[in-house]
Amino acid sequence: MTLEIISAREVMFKGEAEMVTLPGELGSFTVLKNHASLISVLVAGKVVYRNEQGEEKTINIKGGLADVDNNVVSVCIY
Repeated sequence: MTLEIISAREVMFKGEAEMVTLPGELGSFTVLKNHASLISVLVAGKVVYRNEQGEEKTINIKGGLADVDNNVVSVCIY
């Protein structure tokens, strides 16, 4: 799936990912390939994703929004 993590200042990551875990308002959730469409408010916490090479990366966020649709995960953070 394609993952895009963007802030007002920069594109922090854009590429293929095997999974992404996001800090949702009701708790953390993980998105995998072919996940159902959703939109979620994000709270302060960590975005954790695994790239195609199997490396896990972490980005600390203060909050944001996530949109999942057709194997594209768009994360707007602040």
